[in-house]
Amino acid sequence: MANARPTFTFVPRRRVIGLSFGTMRSLHRGSGTDIAGSRPYRRGDSMDVIDWAASARLSTARDADEFLVRERFAEEAPKIILVCDRRPAMAHFSPPLPWLDKRAVMRQVVELVLASAGASGGYVGYLDFADGDAHWRQPKGERKLIEIRDQRLESSEFGSPDDWLERSIAYLAERRRAASAGTFVFVLSDFIPVPPTDLWLTAGEHRWDVVPVVIQDPTWEQSFPDVSDVVVPLRDPATGRVSNVRLTRAEVASRREANEERMKSLLDTFRAVDVDPVLVSSSDPSAVLAEFLVWSDMRRTRRVVGA
Repeated sequence: MANARPTFTFVPRRRVIGLSFGTMRSLHRGSGTDIAGSRPYRRGDSMDVIDWAASARLSTARDADEFLVRERFAEEAPKIILVCDRRPAMAHFSPPLPWLDKRAVMRQVVELVLASAGASGGYVGYLDFADGDAHWRQPKGERKLIEIRDQRLESSEFGSPDDWLERSIAYLAERRRAASAGTFVFVLSDFIPVPPTDLWLTAGEHRWDVVPVVIQDPTWEQSFPDVSDVVVPLRDPATGRVSNVRLTRAEVASRREANEERMKSLLDTFRAVDVDPVLVSSSDPSAVLAEFLVWSDMRRTRRVVGA
């Protein structure tokens, strides 16, 4: 797949000792799962890499202490799974309404992740519950990424149930080979209402690198503008029905306080469960890229400081 747009780097939150990062075998030696061969022990080698069974056989055959070290191919390519929220509320705000078009944002994010995965030789999978059933694509390499774009990005299905996140975590938990430890799991949603903390803790038990991608309108969902005594169209997120209403100054203040408190609660939840969200408030490709570059740089800085 041609990489025609800027990309970001997939930086693991932490180094996972003893677990592979990604599934693509490198040509050079490193910490992976595929055996590259064996060689004699050299001073400075870690005791952890000694092949004790092979060393015992060689020592018996030669009647002398001989130690063999097992070498492995490094695994460097990231494995990524995109989990998309396709509840009806995610499709309500589309042009010509002035709110953030979340469908457009979701497409931009998925396109960016696909391009970035292609640039790094990564594998990408996809999951949503758009009509109540699982739409699942196992992580595929570069040649198969086009399937996700064609079959899911342009889909008009937005009938996912309210428990889509619970279903998604449970579904991935049953597919340990596809969603192995260290897999990046990008979860795209507005997270309204704020999901329970225990859902993120459950995901953490599987040692995935979970990245919530928060898609919210900065004006109407993260805050609320001063539209007191002005007739404004408001959409009911449950039914999608638009009504013209006139809000008092007190009602405006109440909505703003509630929205800001909800965002604070969401970010506090992410901090409590030790995950790094990406906050996307625009469908402009450059703005989406900027947020992911900030996320990547923040993780890279943290690993350097903590090294």
